[in-house]
Amino acid sequence: MPELPEVESARLVLAQFALDRLITDVDDTDSWVCRPHAPGSIRAALVGTRLVTANRRGKSMWCETTGPALGIHLGMSGKLVFIDESGAEHDGGDYWQRGRAPGDHRFTRFALTFADGTELMLVDPRRLGRVRLDPPVAGLGPDALTITPAQFRAALARGTAPVKARLLDQEALAGVGNLLADQALWLAKLNPSRPVDELSPADVSRLHRAVRAAVTAAIEGGGVHTLSVIPSRREGGTCPRCGTSMQRATVGGRTTWWCPREQR
Repeated sequence: MPELPEVESARLVLAQFALDRLITDVDDTDSWVCRPHAPGSIRAALVGTRLVTANRRGKSMWCETTGPALGIHLGMSGKLVFIDESGAEHDGGDYWQRGRAPGDHRFTRFALTFADGTELMLVDPRRLGRVRLDPPVAGLGPDALTITPAQFRAALARGTAPVKARLLDQEALAGVGNLLADQALWLAKLNPSRPVDELSPADVSRLHRAVRAAVTAAIEGGGVHTLSVIPSRREGGTCPRCGTSMQRATVGGRTTWWCPREQR
């Protein structure tokens, strides 16, 4: 799945370029990406409406429209591409397309055409994205970028799950994926397997600051792949702070890397 920074970059494309334009056509013919809607049903619901707001909570993104809400999930390789009046392209989402030639729309899975001739496309080579009307977002936890200290303490207060597993629980904290979790735990010097009920108040406060710092750095840097510990998540990788060989295990069902000297 994409992580919060990649989804935020796609939301910014919507917010900066696609709002308040009259929708005159919709390509919703990909029945897999647009499930459970039958081909033509999203088109029937959206033609004649306008996108009003571009919203995100965690990894989930949706637009309020003058009709039903439009949810767009990027999957692991999705990108939103907006083509403006001059033909220039503006994109946001997964970073796989760096260097993509303008006009390369081979993997377009969904598209909106606006009355002024501009277009918005979901380009997704792995076909793991999803588009649906009125997406469910009520069950998501607080957003990892804006979560307050009190909300963060509440998210970690219940149960005995490993702290990394809790960070990945989208109902507790929305937006943190595998790489962001490893970066935040490395910044906070916490072992990913530590049960949440064994964390001290100081540990929780330090981790809250680390999560916010990791998310902010990834947004500013252009994606989670730019975070400082990510190049060390490999065989032979060493801790960027102390030089200790990084250790690997599976925590919360995900491959996890940490520094055995500093993360306790």
